[in-house]
Amino acid sequence: MKSAADAPIAPAAENKAPATALAILLAISGGHLLNDTIQSMLPAIYPLLKSELRLNFGQVGLITLAFQLTASLLQPLVGVYTDRHPRPFSLVAGMFCTLTGLIFLSLANSFALVLMAAALVGLGSSVFHPEASRVARLASGGRYGFAQSLFQVGGNSGAALGALLAAVVIARGGQSRVAWFAALPLIGIVLLSRVGRWYHNHLAELRANKAVLPPAAPPAFPRRKVILAVSVLAALIFSKFIYLTSINSYYTFYLIDRFQLSRRNAQLHLFLFLAFVALGTFIGGPVGDRIGRKRVIWAWRRLRCSCPTPASSGAACSPPSSASCSRPLSRPSSSTRRS
Repeated sequence: MKSAADAPIAPAAENKAPATALAILLAISGGHLLNDTIQSMLPAIYPLLKSELRLNFGQVGLITLAFQLTASLLQPLVGVYTDRHPRPFSLVAGMFCTLTGLIFLSLANSFALVLMAAALVGLGSSVFHPEASRVARLASGGRYGFAQSLFQVGGNSGAALGALLAAVVIARGGQSRVAWFAALPLIGIVLLSRVGRWYHNHLAELRANKAVLPPAAPPAFPRRKVILAVSVLAALIFSKFIYLTSINSYYTFYLIDRFQLSRRNAQLHLFLFLAFVALGTFIGGPVGDRIGRKRVIWAWRRLRCSCPTPASSGAACSPPSSASCSRPLSRPSSSTRRS
């Protein structure tokens, strides 16, 4: 017999939350912070891994590929499954995968083990995000922009925090110190188990009230228009993460090579960039609720396209501000490097 957690969520039921469950939103945002803190440590320690394991840039790119294949391409498949069969405690399972990947990363003494660790961390992310995003929506009480921005700012803050921890702790003590941060996913497991219980109980309530809920409204837009809108959003997200992933992977190398920064200082610049990403995410949600999400999206596109890149702004006398770097970085030619 199927439990309430196994049944799909009716659209009308999903939108019935009478009030914002702020404690749950804060908890799921905290879980997102912990998950993405661990995720962001991987690219932040690329210079360390490259030096200690004698990797080349191609191998660094393959590590990113292994992570993204499991973290990004697997995620829609998990989402499709959990749409039909909600799994409240998959949040805990995802964090456990992340913990396993973190331990492998601290012990990895070869390129193959680093690839395995990256894939496990990515797997944890792909399992965590679909259900976590659904919980944020269920707990929003109709304040979808606020709920999503709070959820996303947890992840973006975690990404910035991971770069900072890599600079302060790991850069000074070496790869073995990655194991110190096993406490983070353990805290996440405890936190998300509480969220999972709330989610399980909420699903049971929705199923119990299904008979008295009004039927779902017919689609407001024709199917062709919906497909077009989703395709545009997918293209925007794809373009965003092309440059974000490029910066996360190679910005530290650029600063070390172009400006002779230490690994620690380069990681602090990466932290600054990711901190501004988190700030923009937090601002964007409530602003979108007020003036319209479409206006915010296109304003962001115009702003991003107008920002210069370090490589295209000419020779500089000091490292560029991370806040202004919003496109993939290219290695400077030998004629522009410092002698």
